Amino acid sequence: MILSCGEALIDMLPRKTTMGEDVFAPYPGGAVFNTAIGLGRLGVSSQFLCGMSSDFLGDILRDALTASGVDHSPSPSMVAPCTVAFVKLVNGQATYAFYDENSAMRTMTAAPAVEADALFFGGISLVGDGCGAVYESLMLREAPSRVTMIDPNIRPSFIKDVVAYRTRIDRMMAAADVIKLSDEDLHWMEGEGDLGELAIGLVQKGAKLVCITQGADGVMGYTANHKVFMPSERAEVVDTVGAGDTFNAGLLAGLERGGCLTKARIAALSEDEISAALRLGVRAAAVTVSRAGANPPTAAELGL
Repeated sequence: MILSCGEALIDMLPRKTTMGEDVFAPYPGGAVFNTAIGLGRLGVSSQFLCGMSSDFLGDILRDALTASGVDHSPSPSMVAPCTVAFVKLVNGQATYAFYDENSAMRTMTAAPAVEADALFFGGISLVGDGCGAVYESLMLREAPSRVTMIDPNIRPSFIKDVVAYRTRIDRMMAAADVIKLSDEDLHWMEGEGDLGELAIGLVQKGAKLVCITQGADGVMGYTANHKVFMPSERAEVVDTVGAGDTFNAGLLAGLERGGCLTKARIAALSEDEISAALRLGVRAAAVTVSRAGANPPTAAELGL
């Protein structure tokens, strides 16, 4: 079982009415929420942890998780607002305006006991205090005995205290077995320089697998013993919402299918095992970018 720990929110996505008017339509989303959904649809035993509002927007989130086979019982139902994100697309790339003050996600104060084999962390839920501190504490508590993965999915406009945020992400990446960063996120965290050298630097700090995505240019996977490139699959891009989140689901599903989600196995990945996990990640992401919004594929769609 994989427990995804991070934000659930309502994405207000741009749409056109039949009269040609520009409007926004509500869809369940959030980076880590999307990964949990993706895992469930790929047939992986998937759990999700986030404070979710007890209102009808929270119901939308819970219903979507249930429909994709995700167990949301670890997530507390809270009398607090749901986080809402308005999405603007520019040449298919998403930018966001978040409304998150005193939300259910932000005001979660504690994490439950964990039974999962692996835990995934990421997204805007790691910014600031409140849930950010809860997730960090949970990861540091569980990392010695369970496989952990982080994708900070950095949104610079959302970060008010850059120093505190960098410090938290550095601590979490130092504890993580698997790190996934886009090329932009890697430079934001580690500075200018060669992508490969920066990624190897993270491996030298303790990560067992570091994946660096480069959009249409594919993804590189780095371990202490291997460097594996996986090209992106060709797709007619509608938008990129949820692409990285779906890649994360595919990567974790690939590692799970290979029996690699133990501390011993993740530390000794073969080149073939890395390739298989990266391949499933890029295949899943290619489906997501080919249709509107964050809509990860099912195992059947990928022929699994």
